[in-house]
Amino acid sequence: MTKQEKKTEKKNFRQAMTRELREHRNSFIVFYVLRVLVLVSLVRQIMLRNYEGAFFCILTIVLLYVPSWIQVKLHIELPPALEITILCFIFAAEILGEVNAFYVNVPHWDTMLHTLNGFLAAAVGFSMVLLLNDDERLTFDLSPFFLALVAFCFSMTIGVLWEFFEFGMDYFFHSDMQKDTIIHNLYTVALDTTRTNKVVPVKDIQDVVINGESLGLGGYLDIGIIDTMKDLFVNFIGAVVFSVTGFFYARSKGNKKTPAQNFVPSRKTRETDYLQQARKESAEKEQSPESGV
Repeated sequence: MTKQEKKTEKKNFRQAMTRELREHRNSFIVFYVLRVLVLVSLVRQIMLRNYEGAFFCILTIVLLYVPSWIQVKLHIELPPALEITILCFIFAAEILGEVNAFYVNVPHWDTMLHTLNGFLAAAVGFSMVLLLNDDERLTFDLSPFFLALVAFCFSMTIGVLWEFFEFGMDYFFHSDMQKDTIIHNLYTVALDTTRTNKVVPVKDIQDVVINGESLGLGGYLDIGIIDTMKDLFVNFIGAVVFSVTGFFYARSKGNKKTPAQNFVPSRKTRETDYLQQARKESAEKEQSPESGV
């Protein structure tokens, strides 16, 4: 591909992105409002000299364009409900969760997002297999149960990989992505002096003293395992909810209305494939008499 062809293709892609962003009025309004809020937050973080928060704001701006980029690049159509949910999820996780510390100050914020993540990841897994299953070039025909099972397994795999990432960040970079939990009882064989694998209970823990100083937490500080298992459990709930609704959606061939219907992407039609339209318009413009061809 020549330099001129690359330049033309980039221009076509930008035009397609612009049209894609404005295709659905509701999702565009949400996108525009969230982008303004992120920009305001970015200015605020810079004024506070919180450059880590500013980085999260810039990252969020990039991520807000991802749904439209995926639609243009992969020639698929995201339902407005799915697109809006993804946009709100990105804003809630990065700006509210990280920049404004909702993970620490708002009870169950992390739990809510992990549940939603399980639902969305199942939707992605379900959609990928469904689009392949509907491809006329392929000869296999998958059952609704198998589609639902793949969606569930895909979501749980994403959840596990994310927990691996959190553990890696905490272990190697000394962050605290796996939020600690205060508990008052623990059961361990590490305190068994007989070395016979006997569980020793330690109950009613009121304080922990480290190097002679009280932590003042009112209990023992668990180092992340409870948070990890809670995240995986709510991810499981979200995955099950979508997989069940996805099963009934697939069994009815899309004719029966289920919650999954609002979260299942489809292939773009000729009228909504804006990248192909931009390429066609560009080619016609080059071949027109005015272009000197």
